[in-house]
Amino acid sequence: MRQRLSSEPDRYRGRRRVPTPPRSRYAAVVTTAFVGAGIVALGANALPDAKSVSPSVLDELKQASITSQDAAARSDSADRASRSDRTDGKATAEQDVWLLPLHNYDFKTSYGMHWGKLHTGIDLVAPEGTPYVAIHAGTVTKAGWFGGYGYAVIVQHADGSEAIYGHSSALNVKEGQQVQAGDQLGLVGNTGHSYGSHLHLEVHVNGKPLDPVPWLKKRDVDIQLQIEAIYGEVAAS
Repeated sequence: MRQRLSSEPDRYRGRRRVPTPPRSRYAAVVTTAFVGAGIVALGANALPDAKSVSPSVLDELKQASITSQDAAARSDSADRASRSDRTDGKATAEQDVWLLPLHNYDFKTSYGMHWGKLHTGIDLVAPEGTPYVAIHAGTVTKAGWFGGYGYAVIVQHADGSEAIYGHSSALNVKEGQQVQAGDQLGLVGNTGHSYGSHLHLEVHVNGKPLDPVPWLKKRDVDIQLQIEAIYGEVAAS
């Protein structure tokens, strides 16, 4: 049995010392890990062989990563632009819609001479409190008491024409408010110079009243037959 030297520490008894690898081996390990990450990112075929890796290849890996990020950014930008185009198209379609002011009414009094006076609009008879809506998009220029019209709403459209809704029992909009076709404006009533519960509708162009019936027919709305053809087309799209 070998005699233990007094200078040999007890902690080394029965153990083998593992030699410290040279610095070059640590460098090889770090380089291999970095290159391996690049192979995973770009695919196994991106590099021909680990032994042939050079600094230029590492630069190519970095450049490929930057290029990939740029492509993703361009794709995201294009997708946002596409969504914006669809939204703008939808807004344009909504602005082109013309609708009936309400449904299930009786077409009572037409535009023209009645009782020795010009009746400047049409009367649509409906129960008091029935909601009515904007026939087209525009800006509310009047919302309140309006003489013989009672409580009334006036909406000016983008083409300069105006729609007047009279004899309301209540109003749901304010002056200056932007509305779309189909937005509720108020409730049918019997205020002002009215003979019963109904909605009085007028259309003015260049400040002068026109017969709403033929004018709305040109916009695919038949107020006598209660048809709003364009609404179905837009809803289907």
